[in-house]
Amino acid sequence: MVIRLTKKDSFSTILKNYFSERNETLSLEPLSEIVVSLKKDDLGVFTAYLKDNEKIRENLIYYIHNIFKEKPFNLSLTEADILSENAFYPEFKKRILNKILPPIENENTIWYLVDNVLVTPKKDLEFFHNSPEDKMDELFRLLKIDKFINNQHVKNEMLFSLNILAWRVIGNALDVEVVKMAPEYRNFDNPFLALQNELDILNADFKENPDFKLSSTDEVYKQIKVYLDQCLEFVNIAFKNSSKYGISSKTNQSLLKIRQQLQRMSDIVKLFVIDEEKDYLINSKQLFFNVLKYKSHKNNLQDLISDSTRLMSHLITNHTAEMGTHYITSTVGSYMKMFWKASGGGVIVGALCVLKMLYSYIDTSDFAHAFLFSMNYAMGFVMIYLMRFTLATKQPAMTAATMAKVLSEGSNRSAYMEFAHVVSQLFRSQFIAFVGNVLLSFPVSLIIIYSLEILFKQNFAFEKSTKLLYDLDPFQSKAILHASIAGVFLFISGVISGNISNNSVFFQIPKRIAKNPFINYFFGQKIAKRLSVYYSKNWAGIISNFWFGVFLGATAPIGLFLGLDLDIRHITFAAGNFALGLYGKDFVVTSYTFWISFVTVFIIGFFNFIVSFGLSMLLAFRSRKVELNEAREIFGEIFRYFVRNPFRFFFPLRSRLDEKSKQMIQDISTRSEDH
Repeated sequence: MVIRLTKKDSFSTILKNYFSERNETLSLEPLSEIVVSLKKDDLGVFTAYLKDNEKIRENLIYYIHNIFKEKPFNLSLTEADILSENAFYPEFKKRILNKILPPIENENTIWYLVDNVLVTPKKDLEFFHNSPEDKMDELFRLLKIDKFINNQHVKNEMLFSLNILAWRVIGNALDVEVVKMAPEYRNFDNPFLALQNELDILNADFKENPDFKLSSTDEVYKQIKVYLDQCLEFVNIAFKNSSKYGISSKTNQSLLKIRQQLQRMSDIVKLFVIDEEKDYLINSKQLFFNVLKYKSHKNNLQDLISDSTRLMSHLITNHTAEMGTHYITSTVGSYMKMFWKASGGGVIVGALCVLKMLYSYIDTSDFAHAFLFSMNYAMGFVMIYLMRFTLATKQPAMTAATMAKVLSEGSNRSAYMEFAHVVSQLFRSQFIAFVGNVLLSFPVSLIIIYSLEILFKQNFAFEKSTKLLYDLDPFQSKAILHASIAGVFLFISGVISGNISNNSVFFQIPKRIAKNPFINYFFGQKIAKRLSVYYSKNWAGIISNFWFGVFLGATAPIGLFLGLDLDIRHITFAAGNFALGLYGKDFVVTSYTFWISFVTVFIIGFFNFIVSFGLSMLLAFRSRKVELNEAREIFGEIFRYFVRNPFRFFFPLRSRLDEKSKQMIQDISTRSEDH
């Protein structure tokens, strides 16, 4: 019998057409049609119709029990919405493929049935969840599925799923990289093995008595709950220790997988517990909802990215937070110290501006120019870092993490005024760093280019001056876009720094250097120790500055190679280039050119700052689970503080909050050093 129905057909029409007589077919089309029509109508009307039409109801019951009969559903409990890979990228790739080309499933499983009956599992789950509870109870009773949790096949499938999850959990939990994340458990019995022993007892009880059921007072149930909690505590401790020991993406993924499997086991065990008659219905409904929930999230990319990257972003920002404490000035002395450090950075950048211009005259390939520009920037930035000078725009990526860490501290979450004061200290630190960089970069570039003209009797800036000044006009060039690109690279360099620090801790690189037999034999223990300390303090900064230089230097040549208008603009380099452009024109330029170039230098600085700081803040907020709905209140308090104390955002004026903010920053620095 072939029945053609339209989308406009109501459930009554569908039921009459399909179930006026006993339906022996195993086709899923009738059930799918019913689910679609149900979402358009009221569940109460549907149950009322079934009560009034006994024959149709009995035929529907027969059909439902027939298509579900003996179908395994362990995959829905052990696979759906649980990581299947031990690394992020294979899991991500797998989920993408499953979304584009769904896998071929065994047609004799509940997994296949749910996939083919539910058009949009998430919306269908929401429909059933939002339906009145009494109507759902009535539907389950009418369809005689209110006690399917007590069905022998259902219990066997749940127990089988429980065992599969337990075996997998033990395998992952005993991995050497996972075990070393929680050394606190070395002197205790392994809770994962104890959990398996309790499950063996449960298996034996069910084997002896198929009608066996658990109650909340049974000793085996209590012990399983205790060991599940201990196993979850093991995972939580391992995650907490990541700040101390570092963590690899593989170990992070393994811990996430273990936690998901333990939580799934907890869900399943609860379904076995029957204390009262009503629990049969409650647990039957819960199993139904659980299967729909797991299936609706089986290929969820957002959850995967969120869970997999949160801890890694936390570890990355943890290192940048401790570095960020050094970039916030709280006293006149530290404010002036920041100015002199920024001035030193401006001197080096002034020289780099001239060097880059000279490299551009070399007649060579785009690749060679990319290499020369990259090494020019990279060596200069590393030099600034090692000489303990400051490049202003490197600060935001570091200080944003500190801001988020201040906010995430439990005792300070509501102290928005104190936070606003810290923001004022941060802002004036950025301000004076910009001033120091720009004030020295401009004259140093002029002095060097003038000296070169005296030595070689040639104005090297003449040919490039028009282009240099053109690049400082936001209405003609893409100066703002290029400044934003530089901001993105600043953010990435901060991520690189944090990632290297995490890997250094995880792989114990400083300790390996200190204990290295070769270094100790040829150079001695003191040298080995010094190398270890030097690596620990400087390597992350050296590499991040090196790559930042490579990003800046290679962008324009790569853009030229691709035929795209790609480049970078950085406030300190813009100030140096402004000087070179003026010198190349013998300082004879229109007032428009002068003032638009002058203003654009600071516009470039603003976009360098806002892009790098914004991206770093988003990463830091997300990693520390700072609620974004707090943002309005936080920024409102910052604005009110600015209106009351505008000069504190530019100059180190004294405040009664200075001591509190100083203590907040010191607490962060101290905790970071302890790790």
